[in-house]
Amino acid sequence: MELLDPKGSVGVAEKSLIATSTWAMLIVVIPVIVLTLWFAFHYRASNRSATYAPKWSHSTAIEVVVWTIPTLIILFLGVLTWNTTHELDPYKPLESNVKPINVEVVALDWKWLFIYPDLGIATVNQLAVPVGTPVNFSITSDSVMNSFFIPQLGTQVYAMAGMQTRLHLIADHAGDYAGLSANFSGKGFSDMKFRTLATSQQDFDAWVQKVKASQTQLSMDQYATVAKPSEKAPVEYFSTVDPKLFNNIIAKYNNGHVTNFSDPSCVTKG
Repeated sequence: MELLDPKGSVGVAEKSLIATSTWAMLIVVIPVIVLTLWFAFHYRASNRSATYAPKWSHSTAIEVVVWTIPTLIILFLGVLTWNTTHELDPYKPLESNVKPINVEVVALDWKWLFIYPDLGIATVNQLAVPVGTPVNFSITSDSVMNSFFIPQLGTQVYAMAGMQTRLHLIADHAGDYAGLSANFSGKGFSDMKFRTLATSQQDFDAWVQKVKASQTQLSMDQYATVAKPSEKAPVEYFSTVDPKLFNNIIAKYNNGHVTNFSDPSCVTKG
């Protein structure tokens, strides 16, 4: 149900697409259901007044209706899907007068690591963003393939080892939104969740200072501990982070080379 209560422009556009597509398909579905019930009732064995036409086999009027209406609906849905697919391309930066923030996302077993490269901090299972500020996500995995999803902000995108996918989102309303793994990844999958805190810029700055006050630093050695499989992992803050950590995670699966993976077939839209 969170999909139907979007809190960002991307989520609102996706909700509109879902609603419009559903209503268009119901133009065919509802009449078919109603007519099926009506035919079953009207042509029941006990209704002697119903027309009996055992040799009837064709009606031009019926053929025109059953072919024309579905064809028009399919054309409408095709154009709608084509336009919105390009408008909602997760690799397409959001237009805004506000400078975006960058977040690097790493899917682990079974938790999420968020790195803020411009701020030099990192967190586990908690993401914070300022309201009205575009967020540029770079996403990878240090385990099996996973899927990054914040239902109320919109669009899920795969996280894959050795590859980097991208996503652009924005929160238009302050709130505490659920984030989750949308791709089964083992026994800890059901608890692979995080919270997204959409706050004012002032509260976001206070949150950053809170993270920077942590006594824990995310060096490459510390990361090896963080990356170990764990279930129901608590929120963790890291006051500093190795600036090469995200690229190193990707590169270790590619003989030292980072791959920016932009194949549209590996992007799923919610």
